[in-house]
Order: sequence, then structure tokens, then C-alpha cells
Amino acid sequence: MSAQAPGKPKPPSLDEVKRGRPPVRHVNEEHVRQLSRMERLALMVTERVGTMGFFFLIAIWTALWLGWNILAPKPLRFDPPTAFVLWLFLSNLIQILLMPLLMVGQNVLSRHAELRADSDYEVNLKTEREVEAILQHLEYQNGLLEQIARKLGIQEDKDATAS
Repeated sequence: MSAQAPGKPKPPSLDEVKRGRPPVRHVNEEHVRQLSRMERLALMVTERVGTMGFFFLIAIWTALWLGWNILAPKPLRFDPPTAFVLWLFLSNLIQILLMPLLMVGQNVLSRHAELRADSDYEVNLKTEREVEAILQHLEYQNGLLEQIARKLGIQEDKDATAS
């Protein structure tokens, strides 16, 4: 005689639940494997340039440059204070070179964030299916316990079922 909860189909076994779930993706490893050399370079530049340390370096460099060319003896000045042509040229060159690299780096970081979000979604779906299987097992076991209690003549406590 098989014990069957009345009106409840038998829930899936643990092995069935495990077989039905996809393996966990390692999105960080996937992301690193997919990067080209240029994307790795852009990411490295983005991680180094996008720091407060780099900001302070540029601010100090600018202050020293301007201070030297305003306050140093005239024969030692290399960029006339009224024009600062060399400083403008170098600053613009740095900006022109860094801006596309930073944008590529941001795109790479964005793709990585999307991969992580997809992975989180997959994990959440898997967790939902597993919780559903657990709830099915609990309902099934509850039905079996009620069936056993009826056969043994045990009265159900109304206060216990209400809470």
C-alpha cells in the first residue's frame, strides 16, 4: 500500500529538481574570457583614470604648470602666461585620447553589469522553482500527516490550524 496524500499528486523528487536546474554561470569568468586586448586596455585605463588620485594628479600638474609659468623667472618660463598654448595643447591632447578610452571602458563595465544582472535573474528563477518544490513537498507531507492522523483517530486541534 503506497501512502498517498488525498487529492495531491506526489511532488518531484530532489533528483528531479536538481536535474531541472541549469548549472550556475560564472559571469565574471565569462566576461574576462570575452574581452579583447583593446577592451582590456580600455578597462585598465578606465579603472586608473577614473580615480580621485588621478584627479588630484591632474589638478596638481595644472597648478604647478600655471604657477611655474606665472611666477618663475622669465628666462625659465616655457609657456607664456597670457596664452598657455602648450598647456592647452597638452590638456586637449590628454582629453582627446582619454575620452574614447573611457567610453569604451564604460561600455565594457556596462556589459559586465548586464551579465551579472542576467545571472542574478537566472539564480532568482532557480530559487523560485526550488522554493515551489519545497512547498509542494510540505503540502504533500501535510496531507500524509493528516491521513495518518485520521487513521489513528487523532483529533485536529482547531487552534493549531488557525495560526
